[in-house]
Amino acid sequence: MKPPYSITPNILKLVSTISEKLGQINAVFLDKPSPTLRKQNKIKTIHSSLKIEGNTLSEEQITALLENKRVIGPQKDINEVLNAINVYDNLNLYKATDSKSFLKAHYELMSGLLEKPGNYRTQGVGIVKGSKVEHLAPPFENVLYLMNNLFEYLKTDEIELIKSCVFHYELEFIHPFLDGNGRMGRLWQTIILSEKHSIFAYLPFETLISNDQSKYYKTLSECDKLGNSTRFIEYMLEIIDSSLSHLLSFNNRNFNTSQRLEYFHSLNHIEFTRKDYMTIFKDISSSTATRDLKKGIDLGLFNREGDNNKTKYKIIIQAM
Repeated sequence: MKPPYSITPNILKLVSTISEKLGQINAVFLDKPSPTLRKQNKIKTIHSSLKIEGNTLSEEQITALLENKRVIGPQKDINEVLNAINVYDNLNLYKATDSKSFLKAHYELMSGLLEKPGNYRTQGVGIVKGSKVEHLAPPFENVLYLMNNLFEYLKTDEIELIKSCVFHYELEFIHPFLDGNGRMGRLWQTIILSEKHSIFAYLPFETLISNDQSKYYKTLSECDKLGNSTRFIEYMLEIIDSSLSHLLSFNNRNFNTSQRLEYFHSLNHIEFTRKDYMTIFKDISSSTATRDLKKGIDLGLFNREGDNNKTKYKIIIQAM
C-alpha cells in the first residue's frame, strides 16, 4: 500500500532542479570528493545529525574521535559518535530495500545506548513536548506490518528523490524504535539516495536541518495533521537542493598548491588540460595553474605531453 502523498508542481520543479545540479556535479567530478573533503563532510553529517538529538560534542571532538584520540565528554555522547562513525564508514554495506540491513544499522548505531538495539519496539510510545502529546505513534502491534509495507514501497518505480523523503517521514511517523528514529530516518534517506547517486554519501544535508531544527519538527507535525507527507517531501527536497548548491559553490580559493593537487588527483581525471584544471579551481590565475601543474609533475603525479596550446597532462595513478 503506497504511503499517502501528492506530487505537486513544486515537487516536480525541485526534482528537475536537483537533477540538473547532479548533472553539473558529475560534469566537474565533484561526485568524487577528495579524501579531505569526504572526511570533513562525514564529521559535519555526524555532528549535525546527533546535535539534533541533543548530543553535545563539537566538530573538533568528533574529529578527535575519528582520529582515535582521547576526548573528555559525556560517555553517552561519546558512544553515540563512535557508533555513528562506524556506521557512516560502512554505508556501502547497507542495502536500502532490505529490512534486515535496516535493523542491523539500528543495532550498530544504538549499540550500548538501548537495551535491545536492532529490534522494533514492543510498547506504545508518544512524543511529548511540554505538557502536550505532539505525536502518538501507531500501536506497537502494527509496527512490523507498517515497516514491511514501507520497504515494499522502496521497491516501486517512484523517483528515488521522492521515495527517500517519503521513507524519512513515514519512519518518523511509525516511530518503530524506542530511540534512534530521527537519526535512522536521516541515515536511511542518505543510503537510499547514495545507491542512486554516490555524491549523497558525502553530502551533509543534516547540517541545514540542524541550522533550523524547529522548521524540521514543524514540518513533520504539519504532515501528521494533514495525514500525508507532501509538505515534508517539499521541505527535504529544498534541503537537498540547497546542499547541492553549496557543493557547486565549493570555495577552494583558500586551498594551497598541495591541497589543490591532492583534490584534483583524487578525481582521477586521466587526461586533462590546464583549462580543465582551472574549471575545478575557478579562482586561480592561469600562471598559478601552470605552477601547480609543474609541481604535480615534479611530485610524480602527472606526465606532460605536447607544448603550448597542445599541452596535455596525464595522471599517474598512485597515492600522494
